[in-house]
Formats: sequence, structure tokens, C-alpha cells
Amino acid sequence: MNPATLKSTIEKAARGLRLDPDEALFLHEKADLLTLGQLARNARFRYNPRLVVTYAVDRNINYTNICVSGCAFCAFYKEKGDPAAYVMDRDTLNAKCQETLSLGGTQILYQGGLNPDLDLGHHERRVALMKSMGLHVHGFSPPEIIFMARSEGMEIREVIKRLKKAGLGSIPGGGAEILVDRVRQKISPEKATTSQWLEVMETAHHLGLPTTATMMFGTIETLEERMLHLAAIRDLQDKTGGFTAFIPWPYQPGKSTLSGRAAGGTTYLKTLAISRIFLDNVPHVQASWVTQGHHIGQIALHFGADDMGSTMIEENVVASAGVRNAMNQAEIIRLIETAGFEAVQRDTLYNNVNKGVKKRS
Repeated sequence: MNPATLKSTIEKAARGLRLDPDEALFLHEKADLLTLGQLARNARFRYNPRLVVTYAVDRNINYTNICVSGCAFCAFYKEKGDPAAYVMDRDTLNAKCQETLSLGGTQILYQGGLNPDLDLGHHERRVALMKSMGLHVHGFSPPEIIFMARSEGMEIREVIKRLKKAGLGSIPGGGAEILVDRVRQKISPEKATTSQWLEVMETAHHLGLPTTATMMFGTIETLEERMLHLAAIRDLQDKTGGFTAFIPWPYQPGKSTLSGRAAGGTTYLKTLAISRIFLDNVPHVQASWVTQGHHIGQIALHFGADDMGSTMIEENVVASAGVRNAMNQAEIIRLIETAGFEAVQRDTLYNNVNKGVKKRS
């Protein structure tokens, strides 16, 4: 290690100057955890100077677990004909949305498997139903949209336009995994390529739909490939400005067919911190308490995160891997406040829901 090089890289990050992927990698490998945390905390307050941490009240609705992708890391999907396979019917969706509204929820995170039996019209009708109930629909990750386009023989742009017309309000960043095709070909070969994932997001941004971005790390990728993922997000954000938030979360091996060990708290916090330092054009970074647990989620607020995600009235995908962490609204507020911040409920687009009035339950 070259102490002078480490010092100069730390000073560059502390000044808020843009790091290239090699510098970010060097910092990740050589800087100690607390230094990274301080740099990320400083970056967080450059972008979000108030002592506020936001959170949302929403529900994750997985409309089907039937999927032809067969990703090696996924413990959620089922093949058609499996006794546990399902497609959610309209009445069930309606009931879940009504309950979400009764609990103060403002949005639905709506995602599902790549199911050949569900056409674009089906998805449009479901989106329209949720929108008619006053809920923001944050739905359909890039692989789902690409699958729809392929199944319908349509352009990606036209699929997104139709979903937006039906009421889609924004697109989640799922299916990103690691945006390096070497990794994708091994862990999710039937899913979108890196360029396809980015194409969906760029198209959505140009059509006026904001999106989030994610990174699932800790499978087979190298540290260098994690930095390439971050660079791909930052480069697209330079072009479009359409990403509202970035959410890094570690792979949960659980019951999936991909071997490996879950990343520990130190690895997660280092990755989170580097993400906040490197992504100098993405306004928000979200803590992943669902995968890491409440206490690491709380510590994440001092490692660059300014958002606690959501209460997740319902969550199925991570739970299917055997990881079950849950929090109600009162608990999420308590975690934020005991970490030294003010808790503010937001909507999907980071607007204040209660105008400063904290809702307890």
C-alpha cells in the first residue's frame, strides 16, 4: 500500500471530487471502515444537508412466482405446474391494496416472475386498478419490461408508454444484480443483459418515468465488477438524471441453488459507503434493513444512507431465501430517531407525505 496515494484519494473524496472506478476500488480495499463511513457521511450531508431520514409505507406485491428465467440465486420462483405456483387474482390484489391504504400506505411495489401466460393487457388492467385506488404504482423491473416487449413483439419504448398510460408511476431497479455481462451470464443467463437493463432505464427516463437503481452484490462478482456496476449507474445518471435513489443489498444464499455465504455487516457497510461516495449524482441512498436487520440498518444511516426504505407491509422474495426481518411504522420511526435523525414519511418520489407530522401506530 502506498500511504501517500491512500491519503490523496481520501482527500479527493473528502473534497467531493469525482472518483474514477479504480480510485473507488483502491479506497474500498485500503481505507479502514470508519474512514469510509466518515467520507460517506460527509457525502450524504452534501446532498441532503438536513438531519432528516425518510421512509415510506408501502407493500411489495408479487403478482406471480411463475418464472422462466430460472436465476441461480432466486429461491422465490416456481415453474408452471408446481403446487406452490400462483398468479394473483384481481380480488386478492384489490384486498391487498385496500389494506395498504388503511395502514397509511401510499404506494405499491409491483413485481413478479417472467410468466408467459400474462400478456401486456393483463398488466395494464392491474396497474389501472391500483392507480384508480389512489396508490402510486412503482412497478415492473427492467427484465419484466424486456420480457413483455419480447412476448408482444413490441419495442421497449412502446411497452413503457402503454404501462405509463395505464397508471405506472415509476420503475424499480430490480434485476440489476451486477451490471457486468460475465456475471449475468452465470447467475441469470435468461434475464436482461447489461445494455438491455440500461436501455429500459434510459427509455423510462426520457418518457418522464423516474426509476431507482439497485445492486445485488456478493455472488460471484469481483470488487472491480462492483465498481463497474456503480460506474454504469453514474454514467446513465449523467445523461438522464432519472434515478431517484440507489439501493445496494447483499445476496442472501438461503434456499437458492447458488452457493455462497451472505455478506456480513462490515462488507455491507463498506459497499454502502463506497456507493454514496462514488454516486455523486444520485440524490438518495437507501439502507437495506430487510437483508441486514434493524441494527445494521440503523448504523447504515451513519454510512451514507439518508433513507430507510419502507415498512414493507408485505415482502416475499427475500423471505423466500429464509431471511425475515420486519418493522412497523412506529419501529422504523424509533430506529431513525434513536440514530439522531428526524423521521419523515415520504412517497415514491421523495415528497413529504405528512408535511412534517410523524405518524405513530
